[in-house]
Amino acid sequence: MTLPADAHVHSEYSWDAGSDPSSVGLMRRTCARAELIGLPAIAFTEHLDFEDRWLVGDGDMGSHAGVLVDEDNYVHLPTFDFDGYLDSIERCRHDFPSVKIMTGVEFGQPHLWADAAAAILGSGQIDRVNGSLHMLPFHGEDRTEPVTLYRHHTPAGVMWAYLEEIPRMVAGSDSFEVLTHIDYAARTWPANVAGPFNPREFEEGFRAAMRAIANSGRALEMNTRRLRPWTPQWWVEEGGQAVTFGSDAHSAEQLAAGFPEAAAMLEYFDFRPGSHPGDFWTR
Repeated sequence: MTLPADAHVHSEYSWDAGSDPSSVGLMRRTCARAELIGLPAIAFTEHLDFEDRWLVGDGDMGSHAGVLVDEDNYVHLPTFDFDGYLDSIERCRHDFPSVKIMTGVEFGQPHLWADAAAAILGSGQIDRVNGSLHMLPFHGEDRTEPVTLYRHHTPAGVMWAYLEEIPRMVAGSDSFEVLTHIDYAARTWPANVAGPFNPREFEEGFRAAMRAIANSGRALEMNTRRLRPWTPQWWVEEGGQAVTFGSDAHSAEQLAAGFPEAAAMLEYFDFRPGSHPGDFWTR
């Protein structure tokens, strides 16, 4: 089968992947991997984050990104090297002509940071804008990710807060085309204290979020870190007409992981590829 485009990939120009010293040359290695496995298209959607009051708990950032945390447990993100990123994209386009290489960003909390992102998004040099919800309010003006919030609030409360924020994000921003990893808060669900994550307990929250995305005419990403068959089913039932595929790869080896299975699952729900590599799959 022809693989779909991987429309959610990170390189050394994303702050999390780039905090690992081994990430040098990651974009080139990922393009070489795409060529090897016959991937027709790839979008390097680097993190575009402007959080300035991000408070974390000990160990929440992992072994490498922990260098970005100060003594008061606030995260200080490096500035996105946009010019360096564009230069690397052009070099890879020249060296890997069999792969359609698209520019992109994964814009965190786009409903909160429109002004900060205006220069990059208005540059005319971005092919794909993914919108992601990573952060929720914490204490006062501070914000943080679900992994930290689970230590301070009930798991169900965190999950509902996450799902209820998605429609607000959709209504509050027109800068993104695709909503990524709608199950993001489930990734760090504290199964050791709450038991296995059961999406049925939050079904109406997921469906309400999907309705908001579908009604806005946007696409929903099928994030293949975890293949969840209820995602395309509920998406279709709530009016969703377009999807993208995203591995959320932060290493070359993760590129297009699970794509054959995900493509078969989406074909079952009558989604089909577009005319060109990188197009949305639509019904």
